[in-house]
Amino acid sequence: MKGILRVVMVCGLAAWAGVAGAQDSGEAIYKQRCAMCHGADGAADTPAGKVFKAASYKDPAVMKTPDADLILVIKNGKNKMPAFGTMLTEEQIKSVLAYVHTLQK
Repeated sequence: MKGILRVVMVCGLAAWAGVAGAQDSGEAIYKQRCAMCHGADGAADTPAGKVFKAASYKDPAVMKTPDADLILVIKNGKNKMPAFGTMLTEEQIKSVLAYVHTLQK
């Protein structure tokens, strides 16, 4: 278990490294900061997603959640999800959320 957590922490730190320039698209930010836990398809079926009990974007409860509430979760974090409000601009957060919605279809 310690080994898994160590890998997750190292990967997480790498994922939280700065996003700049052309990588400001919602998809690029998602792939760098979110996919490790939530998965490339948003189903949260990843080792880190299982350890941290990450939400699947395909869960009907998540799909019904208003965008304003999802933005607050991205900004402030929730449960074991870190807060990204100091790492991402408002525009980047909205761009990531728009990309998340494409995964829900």
